[in-house]
Amino acid sequence: MSGWPGEPYPLGATYDGRGTNFSLFSEHADGVGLCLFDDAGREEQIELTEVTAFCWHARLPDVGAGQRYGYRVRGPYRPAEGLLYNPTKLVLDPYARAIEGAVRWDEAVFGYAFDAPQADERRNALDSSDCVPRSVVVDPSFDWGSDVPLRTPWHETVVYEAHVRGLTMRHPEVPPPLRGTFAGLATPALIHHLEHLGITALELLPVHHFVDDRQLAERGLVNYWGYNSIGFFAPHAAYSAAGQRGGQVREFKAMVKALHAAGIEVILDVVYNHTGEGGALGPTLSLRGIDNDAYYRLDPADRRRYIDYTGTGNTMNMRHPHVLQLILDSLRYWVLEMHVDGFRFDLAATLARELHDVDRLSAFFDLIQQDPVVSQVKLIAEPWDVGEGGYQVGNFPPLWSEWNGRYRDTVRDYWRGAERGVAEFAYRLTGSSDLYASNGRRPYASINFVTCHDGFTLRDLVSYDRKHNRANGEQGRDGSDDNRSWNCGIEGDTEDPEVRSLRRRQQRNFLATLLLSQGVPMLLGGDEIDRTQRGNNNAYCQDNHLSWFDWELTPWARNLCDFVAALVRLRQHHPVLHRRKWFEGRPLHGSGVSDIGWFTPEGKEMTDLEWRQGFVKSIGVFLNGDEIASPGPHGERVRDDSLFVLLNAHHEVVDFRMPLGRWGQRWTTILDTFRDEPLSQGPSRRAGQRVAVEGRSLQLLRRDG
Repeated sequence: MSGWPGEPYPLGATYDGRGTNFSLFSEHADGVGLCLFDDAGREEQIELTEVTAFCWHARLPDVGAGQRYGYRVRGPYRPAEGLLYNPTKLVLDPYARAIEGAVRWDEAVFGYAFDAPQADERRNALDSSDCVPRSVVVDPSFDWGSDVPLRTPWHETVVYEAHVRGLTMRHPEVPPPLRGTFAGLATPALIHHLEHLGITALELLPVHHFVDDRQLAERGLVNYWGYNSIGFFAPHAAYSAAGQRGGQVREFKAMVKALHAAGIEVILDVVYNHTGEGGALGPTLSLRGIDNDAYYRLDPADRRRYIDYTGTGNTMNMRHPHVLQLILDSLRYWVLEMHVDGFRFDLAATLARELHDVDRLSAFFDLIQQDPVVSQVKLIAEPWDVGEGGYQVGNFPPLWSEWNGRYRDTVRDYWRGAERGVAEFAYRLTGSSDLYASNGRRPYASINFVTCHDGFTLRDLVSYDRKHNRANGEQGRDGSDDNRSWNCGIEGDTEDPEVRSLRRRQQRNFLATLLLSQGVPMLLGGDEIDRTQRGNNNAYCQDNHLSWFDWELTPWARNLCDFVAALVRLRQHHPVLHRRKWFEGRPLHGSGVSDIGWFTPEGKEMTDLEWRQGFVKSIGVFLNGDEIASPGPHGERVRDDSLFVLLNAHHEVVDFRMPLGRWGQRWTTILDTFRDEPLSQGPSRRAGQRVAVEGRSLQLLRRDG
């Protein structure tokens, strides 16, 4: 096949209707062969002779959409120098828009010879072509109509974290061929459920094309969560019902379009900190065979080894300009071409490591800040990694919001009755100003969550004291031991009516606390329908009924789902529950009534001594709605009802006295997590009267006079 020189940019395979331009970066290669595959799997190799700024490129006018391809990259094999070139290995294009096929675990996919006296001493000569996926040329055309990325204001956002397969695999109204796919997620039944909940953003676990780990395959398991990316531009092929020769791209776009039509943003959980090639003895699938020395962080003392801040064997080299370009190009692609609305960055502290220390002014953050596309979407950091000094909650730049692990821990401790300072709980309930206010950030910098994919579900949080991970095949060694859970007296399922009632009340307490807190609430998908993983707190390899949502809902699950939906509506109806600015604790307009007030059960404002007492199980919080500190969209003053939250984590009833004087004359209960119908209107109380808050419950009261 004859070709033209083509262009070095854009990288990847770019089809324009008249042919395809191919470009691959490799700084240390001696030669690059572009391999094209026909429908029978026969390979034709075309030598790329044009090289511009280390980009090997050509334009092939006879190559169109659907063409399968890969690369063979020649160069030195000197492991001690970090150079691992091996032309017998077919490697994926890092910029491939679609990927087809899975890894077949055979010696051929490894770059080193298994029978060498020393690991990686000799290059493996086995051809890997029959064992590895193919890159696919994609036609980018799609009828978006009037669709554009959504821009729901941060302070009005409610996030729902879910898995493409888990959400759809067992839903009876999703046609069987569409279950577990992007198309299944776009069906009316699933979208109706999300609309009923009132969530504004769907955060999907990784959808970049990923590979299953060898050790999981040997145990008959898979990498269900998908934190093992091998293609930063390609939607995961196994999530497509439309075929793999580019159909997955159109299907993903159709899903986004359908969700946008329902007013739901799409946020992607992205894994740029490492790839699925693993450590020094991992397979050669893409970057390792293209330019190992450029793409990965190598140990300066022994360049055979990788620096590993992720616990997965390798770390992307964020100090190299082409690695930064790869990530920024990928992010822009998902915004501009796929119309996604934001990203949650897995182990984001790794992306900030310039040398070894986490640096919030690193090149990665500088580039994000300056990028006119990426800087305008929602950016969420998982603010930690597994390296030394990797826990960085509160330390990301102003553009970023963060998963607030301290919120999770504090709220769990409060409702399980652990001793923890009341000031800590107060900070978490009001947006965590101690973490985010000092550098110009707002309450929505805090992504509040009680549960997420990594850990217990909400039902399991109140049903298990210990993890039960035997199904993972690691003798229960995997998963966190610091769950801060409480089984309410019995481990696992029980028919004991008192324990079941307490567990359901605790579920309501957690959900109500989450949705009454300042910041951005994130719900774990399935918590609203009482989903359980039978005590497994690390179901990353469980692509089965343990992880899939059970849509045969019990009466309690339906009741819980309606409760969550009502809480979301309550939150959205009251601006005082999702303020754009911090509480200041000072009177409004000389009224003598502060924007927030903290009270003892006796109706007295908390004193400095009481704040220092440490753990307090019962506390009242006044939220002044007379004027919200942040103006409306046109600068108008926003007024709301004033609310009073009464929280009682004690096991016995506590009588709260409503404060006298200027705080309010009459209060009506609008939420009581002790009741079977928690959001039905309750009795009114006058100032000075007592409100009985049952053990381990909370009430929300509205000021009516």
